[in-house]
Amino acid sequence: MSELERDADWRRLDLRMLLVHPVNELIRFLPLLIGIFVLGSGDEGSPWRFLGVAIPIAIGVVRFLSTRFRITSGQIELRRGLLGRSVLTAPIDRVRTVELTASPIHRVLRLEKVEIGTGSASRTGDGRVVLDSLGTGEAHRLRQDLLHRASGAEAADVPAGTPPVPAAAEETVIVRLDPSWVRYAPLTTSGLVIALAALAASSQFLGDLAVSALDSTHLDEDVEALPLAVTIPAGILSFLVVISVLSIIGYLLGNWGFTLTRNQQGRTYHVRRGALTTRETSIDLDRLRGVEVYEPLGLRLAGGGRLNAIVTGLDRGARGRAPMVPAAPRAVVLGVGEAVVAERAALHGPLVQHGPAAQRRRLIRGVVPLALVPALALLAVLLDDLPAWWLLVTLPLPVAGFFLGRDRYARLGHTLTPSYVVVRWGSLRGRRDVLQRTGIIGWNIQQSWFQRRAGLVSLTATTAAGEQSYEIMDLEEAVAVSLAATAVPGLVEQFLA
Repeated sequence: MSELERDADWRRLDLRMLLVHPVNELIRFLPLLIGIFVLGSGDEGSPWRFLGVAIPIAIGVVRFLSTRFRITSGQIELRRGLLGRSVLTAPIDRVRTVELTASPIHRVLRLEKVEIGTGSASRTGDGRVVLDSLGTGEAHRLRQDLLHRASGAEAADVPAGTPPVPAAAEETVIVRLDPSWVRYAPLTTSGLVIALAALAASSQFLGDLAVSALDSTHLDEDVEALPLAVTIPAGILSFLVVISVLSIIGYLLGNWGFTLTRNQQGRTYHVRRGALTTRETSIDLDRLRGVEVYEPLGLRLAGGGRLNAIVTGLDRGARGRAPMVPAAPRAVVLGVGEAVVAERAALHGPLVQHGPAAQRRRLIRGVVPLALVPALALLAVLLDDLPAWWLLVTLPLPVAGFFLGRDRYARLGHTLTPSYVVVRWGSLRGRRDVLQRTGIIGWNIQQSWFQRRAGLVSLTATTAAGEQSYEIMDLEEAVAVSLAATAVPGLVEQFLA
């Protein structure tokens, strides 16, 4: 029986999933199981404790027995459920992405979870077909076959005599993780979030450990004897070191083995990453709608950045983004972005600035809120006998706000290339969005009360990919209308008086 004929028959998931799903169910029911064992600890012969373990295992077994799938030349079908049965179908030509994920237990058993992004709407906002679990070889073959069929190479459309596509097409490596890139990890927002989460989770343990160490060595008396001018900087430095170390660990766990490749035919990109849990994402070139270049202030000052692809068909958690380069040198990020969009001007070309009114708005919004802080500090010094050094500490804030506003305006701009709308914005969260013009399905023009007084509007491009809306802020109304009409001819002209 050929592979295509085998796919057309109803099939079960891999039998080894019986070692995966019961374990996952036990983890989900862990709080309840702990309660059952604690409450039943006085009754040695009680069967309830064993029943509490048997129920999650039975759920995993039932899931295996009640789940079947098949893939015909026209659609994917997934049947699941025992009492409440559901059948999920999706046309093959709607396949946007195929993602393979393997947790540590999956990797031990040589299994993969296959998530097929179709871009279809659902009540949960996630149009995905999930097959958990398939054998590693079967998962990779299925991924290649699905993307091949979805790209318009179904047997019905192929002329007679056309040779079949090889089972394993060679891939060209575009970028591979350089271990030296870990120096950017502490400067990323994700690294900071991972570090803070790890600190929060271990704060109680670390606190008790520190107290025990101080009590045993009598260092607490020596620390109390130190002046604040020493203890405060030392505490801040220690905190930064811990944050940096945790950020680097998180960066390595998430991006270990990161590799971006393109297949020999140039129809799909393939991203592989992860140390403990590996994740492989394949992106059909026809589903790619552009790229996002992230240059937050920390990375920008260090000459770094990140690159994500704007894709249709990814789940809500990914928000239509697929990582193409982790935190890395800016030259690497822009080089890969240029290769993906195939236009140098989209990432290197000059941008159109938005004029004096937009500049004033950024200076006012940068200076005024921060100027209120020294004003309140002055009031507190006069009324509540607050030390005067509080006022001195807050005086530089309006100056910092002025430079922040200048930087925000300097980074604000847009341009049109033959194939893309390019938008750059933000200082602390700097970004350049490169959105394919043919992927734009609508325009929204909005104007707040403050924008109306300044004679400005915000123009938002709507699309089925990525964040689904990309805003170009603080444009003159005539410029916004002209930009929308030029970028996608015939879309807004019908609404203009």
